[in-house]
Amino acid sequence: MTLTRKIINTNNAPRPIAPYNQGVVLESTLYVSGCLGLDKDTMKLVEGDVSTETRQALRNLGEILHAADSAYDKVIKTTIFMSDMNEFSSINEVYKEFFTKDYPARSAVQVAKLPLNARVEIEVVAAVGTVKTVCCKH
Repeated sequence: MTLTRKIINTNNAPRPIAPYNQGVVLESTLYVSGCLGLDKDTMKLVEGDVSTETRQALRNLGEILHAADSAYDKVIKTTIFMSDMNEFSSINEVYKEFFTKDYPARSAVQVAKLPLNARVEIEVVAAVGTVKTVCCKH
């Protein structure tokens, strides 16, 4: 059996700063590399607080999702890396602007250092194609 692996790169999000792609689709699953709060034109972190940086990271993520024919509501799992766990509530407030219902599974961890001294980096796994969400409550 041959699986289809599609490389995703868009000019609407910052270009990779190392040897990786913005995203990779394997069949109907999209794996998006960690997104920083970079301005795609300057390739520098946006100025402002952690909320500003988080909002830009999530906008960049949205551009990659769109390029792969996916969307925020098709995200299955997010991983948030942050340089300071004390900023998690600010990050979470911005996160809720982009993920508004049927939230994806999520992990959030504090790390010693992020690329370019960023405060936050967000990676996701998402579905591509038609998605039907069902919910069971026990």
